[in-house]
Amino acid sequence: MKTSFSYKQVELREQMEKEVSLNTKRLEKFLKRFSPDLVQLHGAFERIPHKNSVALSLNLSLPTATLHATGEGSDAVGSVRAAFAEVITQLKKHMGKLRKDYEWKRKRSRRLTAADRGFVS
Repeated sequence: MKTSFSYKQVELREQMEKEVSLNTKRLEKFLKRFSPDLVQLHGAFERIPHKNSVALSLNLSLPTATLHATGEGSDAVGSVRAAFAEVITQLKKHMGKLRKDYEWKRKRSRRLTAADRGFVS
């Protein structure tokens, strides 16, 4: 997976490299199905001064789709966790659509009556 992150302020970079690498490894577990050369992850950190918070926007480009997520938190770690959690839930939903899980749902069992079993009273 190709990754690139941009930081608007230099102090955010030092805080976030460790947290981003941990979450990227967690995300790679879900991306084993795709070719690593075709998967790209782009992220952009920015500080929101009037809210006194940090925002992270993520774009995950897959061969079959592009997923977008944003995370905002009072600290940078919270924004990273929120954004990656949102991307992972979107990825799970997308993988379910690719597997066509909606076609494989089990039907409810029907209660058979005596007439259905062949018994006539």
